[in-house]
Amino acid sequence: MKAIVVGSGAGGATAARELQSRGFDVLILEAGSPFKPFTRHISWAEPLRRFGLLGGEGNFRHLFPSMDIQRSSPELILVRGITTGGSTVLSCGNLVRADQGLEEIGLDLTPEYDELEGELNPAIIPPDTWRPVTRDMFQSAEDLGLNPKLTPKIVNKDKCNYCGLCELGCSRGARWDSRKFLNEAVQKGAALKSRAPVEKVITEKGRVTGVVTRDHKQYHADVVVLSAGGVGTAQILKKSELGAEDHLWADIVLTLGGVLPGALQLEEPPMAWYTKEEDYILSPYLDILSHHFHKPWRNVPLQDRVGLMVKLADTEEGVVFADGKVEKHLTAHDKERLDQAISQAREVMEGAGVGDPLVRGVHNGGHLGGTVPLKKEDICEMRPSWLPEGLWVADLSLVPHSQGLPTILLTAALALRVARNIPGNF
Repeated sequence: MKAIVVGSGAGGATAARELQSRGFDVLILEAGSPFKPFTRHISWAEPLRRFGLLGGEGNFRHLFPSMDIQRSSPELILVRGITTGGSTVLSCGNLVRADQGLEEIGLDLTPEYDELEGELNPAIIPPDTWRPVTRDMFQSAEDLGLNPKLTPKIVNKDKCNYCGLCELGCSRGARWDSRKFLNEAVQKGAALKSRAPVEKVITEKGRVTGVVTRDHKQYHADVVVLSAGGVGTAQILKKSELGAEDHLWADIVLTLGGVLPGALQLEEPPMAWYTKEEDYILSPYLDILSHHFHKPWRNVPLQDRVGLMVKLADTEEGVVFADGKVEKHLTAHDKERLDQAISQAREVMEGAGVGDPLVRGVHNGGHLGGTVPLKKEDICEMRPSWLPEGLWVADLSLVPHSQGLPTILLTAALALRVARNIPGNF
């Protein structure tokens, strides 16, 4: 049996490895190029940044082509990893159980969470290695009754040099990303083809039998698994005239930036701890996007900048078009919740001695899902019933609601459950 997996992030790599181990002949098609981490230290850009000569955030793609950045509205930027490893190569390496809205559709991923955590062995960043400002903000959050927790991470502390640039790729191989699963799949016989963006699926007599790439090449298989993320998967479905729901969510990030001379927040892994509210978290994070391209942040040197992130479970209202463009705005509810979260972040930072100006950064989102949501009746097969035979989805597109949490573990767990359901359909 042949299977095509579209995408190589947490979902695609997990599904490919599992299907190959179960006897499928797997071809993985990745739209991007092989990943190369950003190896320069970002201090080289400081003089250009101060005078606004870096231009807009869109120019970042010229420096770092693995990161796709587009504005979905004047107030919101969406970020994707289009490369081998997908967005996992641009992550902070957090491994947190996220299950917002899953219970109401009858989906319990506990077995997959247990299995993946047992394999990946997440660990915390020891507090005695944190920068003083991170410890002080943790204590401030405790004093405010916010119950901060240490973040489980898939980072090899022996290899990590505490550069703080996890989201630009780990040149030392200290942080796990899905290329490890990809390599294991390839070692078992799977084929990986990069620079092969899939445009649409091939449907014959009501069954999907393969895909067409943008260079008009056709690849045929018994099973096609779309793992291109909430935007990429929806784009392929709409281009194939199969549809997708206009319920894109993004887990909106907004970082409050403050000033503390000599903070050196980059000299540690980001997001060492987090607090959890109903629909958002706070976590220490120096937002590189805001630092380089957001004018209100321009006057503070990198070594003095302090950031505290809000990651919000946003309203599931966003449209992906067949050409890949996205329209998504901040809703009134999103803005209200962000205001409340930023107010809380301000209290934490002030309690830790972080000074003014406390300035909001850029609204951005990088966990993209909700466009092919599972419903209660789909859970048995882990496949939306309206999809043609032979077509499956294994990424955050399946998740109906935004999480406001790291989502690598959720994505991999979903893909593992989906992949294990596929053989039973033959």
